[in-house]
Amino acid sequence: MLELRDVQTYYGNIQALKGISLKVNQGEVVTLIGSNGAGKTTTLRTIQGLNRPRYGTILFEGKALETLPTDTIVRLGISQSPEGRLVFPRMTVRENLEMGAFSRSDKEGIAQDMERALNLFPRLRERLAQKAGTLSGGEQQMLAIGRALMARPRLLLLDEPSMGLAPMLVEQIFQTVIEINEQGTTVLLVEQNARMALAVADRGYVLQTGRIVLEDTGPNLLRSETVRKAYLGEH
Repeated sequence: MLELRDVQTYYGNIQALKGISLKVNQGEVVTLIGSNGAGKTTTLRTIQGLNRPRYGTILFEGKALETLPTDTIVRLGISQSPEGRLVFPRMTVRENLEMGAFSRSDKEGIAQDMERALNLFPRLRERLAQKAGTLSGGEQQMLAIGRALMARPRLLLLDEPSMGLAPMLVEQIFQTVIEINEQGTTVLLVEQNARMALAVADRGYVLQTGRIVLEDTGPNLLRSETVRKAYLGEH
């Protein structure tokens, strides 16, 4: 479904991605793990067209993305729940969700997807008229994922969905990721919580300073000594 071939992305003269190649097959949950600054967020931003790769190819269902504007990429079927949630604080929960569907005009489909988001996150239903800026961190994370789903993506990019959340909420968010995937959405997940990410992932890639150093199935990476020492805090 998605393929990156030797993708190199720079911030000015600093090379953030040093030749990333990865694949995401339809129906999978694939995770990128790595420490801060490894290039995980840059990878998602490059796929979404927010950063332009200087070299390399990004294919989504066979179509090259690297020169397309972000709104076109969203219309093709890729949407993102960004790191730090980035909800519109002065808009209500309902308005934030509607913003996720800005590129659509099928009223009936939008209403169905609104219902889907509220079924996935019942807490948002109780807060539809509330300003997003007054929600708790966990509720804002639910809203950010719900908003991304309103574009009806075939590929959902999730950037650090568990960041800053209480352990109980983290579990709930990951349970929802599984549910979203079971409903037919392919997921590419960037996550600091390597243990949780690998537990839900079909496959994973380990990034270190802009390079992929390991790739395997989720269960195999969980058992890998390198991963356990570097990312799971085991010695």
